Amino acid sequence: MLQLISAGKRFGQKLLYEDINWLITPNERTGLVGGNGTGKSTLLKCIGGVESLDYGEITRVKGTTIGYLPQDGLAMRGKTVFDECLSVFEHLHAMERESVELMTVMSEKDPKSKEYAAAADRYSEIADQLHVHDVYTLDSQVGAVLGGLGFSKEDWARKTEEFSGGWQMRIALAKLLLQKPSLLLLDEPTNHLDIESRNWLEEYLHDYPNAFILISHDRYFLDVTVNKVIELWNKRMHVYHGNYEKYVTQKDERRATLMAAYKNQKDRIEALEAFINRFRYQATKAKQVQSRIKELEKIERIEVPEDEATIHFTIPQPTASGRTVIEVQNLTKVYPMPDGGQKTILENVSFNIERGDRIALVGANGAGKSTLIRMLSEQEAPTSGEIRLGHNALVDFFAQDQYKVLDHNAEMLEDIAGASPKVPVVELRSLLGCFMFSGDDVFKKLGVLSGGERNRYAMAKMLVSPSNMLLLDEPTNHLDLRAKDVLLDAIRNFTGTVLFVSHDRYFIDGLATRVFEVEDKRVHIYPGNYEDYLWRKQGGPEKVKESLKAEMKAPPAPVPVAAPTPVVEAPATFSAPVKKVNPIKLKQMEDRLKFAEERIPLLEEQIATMEGKLGNFVSAEQSQKDAADLDRLRGEKTTLTAEWEELAMALEEQQA
Repeated sequence: MLQLISAGKRFGQKLLYEDINWLITPNERTGLVGGNGTGKSTLLKCIGGVESLDYGEITRVKGTTIGYLPQDGLAMRGKTVFDECLSVFEHLHAMERESVELMTVMSEKDPKSKEYAAAADRYSEIADQLHVHDVYTLDSQVGAVLGGLGFSKEDWARKTEEFSGGWQMRIALAKLLLQKPSLLLLDEPTNHLDIESRNWLEEYLHDYPNAFILISHDRYFLDVTVNKVIELWNKRMHVYHGNYEKYVTQKDERRATLMAAYKNQKDRIEALEAFINRFRYQATKAKQVQSRIKELEKIERIEVPEDEATIHFTIPQPTASGRTVIEVQNLTKVYPMPDGGQKTILENVSFNIERGDRIALVGANGAGKSTLIRMLSEQEAPTSGEIRLGHNALVDFFAQDQYKVLDHNAEMLEDIAGASPKVPVVELRSLLGCFMFSGDDVFKKLGVLSGGERNRYAMAKMLVSPSNMLLLDEPTNHLDLRAKDVLLDAIRNFTGTVLFVSHDRYFIDGLATRVFEVEDKRVHIYPGNYEDYLWRKQGGPEKVKESLKAEMKAPPAPVPVAAPTPVVEAPATFSAPVKKVNPIKLKQMEDRLKFAEERIPLLEEQIATMEGKLGNFVSAEQSQKDAADLDRLRGEKTTLTAEWEELAMALEEQQA
């Protein structure tokens, strides 16, 4: 379909990549990865025809269509969202109009004339094209894509210029998906999507009929969408078959092989140079010396690039808070509307956040996640209800646009030193280096940095002396894959409490111990990570129960009729066969069983501690609160134990 031959590209004096040979097939499902500045986006632009190569060439099969989605910068005006998306089918609408004209021609011409025959042939051709593109379902196709990308039906009639840059990019993505080009090129398509829209896009790409190449810093998204990874590294293209997880394993093996070859080559070069230097001036060794000089000149030196700069830090541990960090009672938030009415975002919400919790805040756009986190951080006041901080609880808030509160005229190093006067400058520079600010970068004015750079700096500034309760709104924005992994490890080792909003599935799964879902003006609490949350949302425990009941009620399998034989045997007894569970569901059941096995002993310890507290009377109010907590813990233990027993039984049957 498309081929790159000895492709190379420079950015000024810097060589991005060279000698790239890549045959892109109609079933391409590829993730393009590499460190910052390696040329991923540039290569995608070259394939899409937006930029040209400096070396080599690109050949395309005739009829190949290419759709390219940049990271940002697209804006549309003048049409409603629905009409803008429908405009991608203008060529089909033009065919419809032509078919009407052809019908008029055929009705006026003699059926035996050449004009009639030509019009009939063209009409038949158009009818075939309209049938192939299913022209009568275009409206429903547009509605399905817009709904999947998070646009409500009310949004469809709004003008495109009313939407922010992120939503404009969603409209551009919707148009590309509706066009279904032969080759789809997506540069960070998940940047502007919430987690529900990302899940929908994963499924859409899984069933996409043509080829696609994508750049993404979302590890989970890459894992479930691609079957090949191409990495730009060391100015070359390296191909790995499998998803991102397999790529990581294969890359480690490849780097180990490269380092071994580099060491062997270095040893050989040193041996040759030592021989040459020792015997250079001995006539009897002249022939051997010349032979080794020629060998040395022919060696193609192996280059080992420096490791990419990554965020590698340990969050300073804060002073401990009390057991309850935040207590929310009957929280309600209502916004006045321009027409004089009111819109209720949250209603009568109550929950507690305990010390050490790692809480993922999820929910659809507009459900109230940002409103809730702003109220918890005291950026906004509730309409009614109460938010109480626990003993010694100190809250830090990191917003998506945290850079806006920075002093643009301040120098980076001076600003962070002012926020943490007790920390030595050497340590501050090391921390900034971890966030990819090295050398003279630390003396730059904050105003000259990009939005992503300023957000990275804002996080570094917060982590110099963090509070024991962190509220993080999209902390992984503007970080690459390796940086996300290091940040994840750092927050895991943080002894304080964390509540965070993230659209990165891998980050949520690796960090969350509880999930708070904002839906229908309420906050629904689920134990475990995002996979556990989905398990429960999809009726996991109930499905297991129904499956077990169905298997127990299933009639015995019919006994196959054997051919007549002279020997009469006692009739054999048959038990109902166990239904084979889908491997994905089996893995979910195993993960859930493991979670239950780890969680139940913790609950038993917490129940014992709470029973001890109730034995020491402090006040009637405290006793009531402790009794309520004890009932909650006992209820969770009872439910989880029953679920554990059912899962264990089901898995034993599967293994048998």
